[in-house]
Amino acid sequence: MGTALPPSHKALKVPEVMEALGLSRSKVYDLIRTRQLRSYTSGRARRVPVDAVRQYMYDRMEEAA
Repeated sequence: MGTALPPSHKALKVPEVMEALGLSRSKVYDLIRTRQLRSYTSGRARRVPVDAVRQYMYDRMEEAA
């Protein structure tokens, strides 16, 4: 599976975010904890909206420019 975000998903599981961003599990949870990456819980499951991942990537590109 590539690093592209799946177009059919509106929210991703943490392992999918890890793959899309190329980050470790602990780094993804750190980004969530520090509110750099928006997320929500559904029951006990943590979900990250695809738009939040795209916004995080856009923000990092803006910082690098």
